Amino acid sequence: MKRRTLFSYLAVFCLSLIVTVSCTPSNPSGQSATPIRMGYTAWPGWFPWRIAESEQLFSAHQIDVNLTWFDGYLDSINALVSGQLDANTQTLNDTISSVAAGSDQVIVLVNDNSTGNDKIIVREGINTVADLKGKKVAAEEGTVDHFLLLLGLKEAGLSAEDIDFQPLETGAAAAAFVAGQVDAVGVFAPFTTKALERPGSKELFSSKDFPGAIPDHLVVTRRLINERPEAVQALVNTWFDTLEFIKTNPDRSYQIMAERAGVSVEEYKQYEAGTKIFTIEDNLKAFQPGENMTALPYAAEQISDFLMETGFVQNQPDLSKIFDDRFVKAYAESKNKLLGSGV
Repeated sequence: MKRRTLFSYLAVFCLSLIVTVSCTPSNPSGQSATPIRMGYTAWPGWFPWRIAESEQLFSAHQIDVNLTWFDGYLDSINALVSGQLDANTQTLNDTISSVAAGSDQVIVLVNDNSTGNDKIIVREGINTVADLKGKKVAAEEGTVDHFLLLLGLKEAGLSAEDIDFQPLETGAAAAAFVAGQVDAVGVFAPFTTKALERPGSKELFSSKDFPGAIPDHLVVTRRLINERPEAVQALVNTWFDTLEFIKTNPDRSYQIMAERAGVSVEEYKQYEAGTKIFTIEDNLKAFQPGENMTALPYAAEQISDFLMETGFVQNQPDLSKIFDDRFVKAYAESKNKLLGSGV
């Protein structure tokens, strides 16, 4: 299951995709009846979208969404790039990479920050980052878990050349670690559960040690914003309504998310501490300028520089239009008006 890559390959999509636009009349809300094509993949911060679909929360906002599950995260990235999707769930790293490669994408919502669910897991006998020198370390090349690995090495004064890096798809990397074929592995939940099945294995470090380094988002095409801003607003509104649904219907919500993740409810609950789901207040704050990685504009600059330094991207991306917070602001304003009116 490929996920959370640092770089996306721009597919050759001219003449490769034929989009048939239906002439179906508009619905009573004024929106086009053409469904929004949205992708999502395996990650605790994105499983709530399955609740929105299952509980018909999209339709509550008079929006028709074709929510598509991708087993391979890279596939979802390429689908957005090639025009097969209007929206996708992506990391900041991936969005910057796609923009650097020429794709016009916009981050409109922060779903979460990884606060421990991306991990570097090691075998017995490895106790420090320095102990990784010369060891076989597996991760899916280009993923944010690869990124996390490089951050940890850099902080310890090491580089990628100091380890024997084994580029494996995330699921295969976890399996190789459990089988004793590698000494360490970089994986994300729910594959962390699999990796930790190896006797004596343990977490060496995680995204918790690098706050703000791995934010996860709802990303849309600029075309969708320009042509159907009301649809983007409906997606954002649906997300926050989904979070309210989880609060009031926790048992049903955990059941839906655990089923989509392929784990038990008990196992799924273990992922909670490793993913900070962003409230509307968290979103409003994250989009503001700042001097650390918790501020998206600052994080984008740091990640962009990192991607250039490591050769993951060849061109410096234009970050000036990568964020659009008007939709979270509009949601916040609408909620404040409702509260003010006593509703």
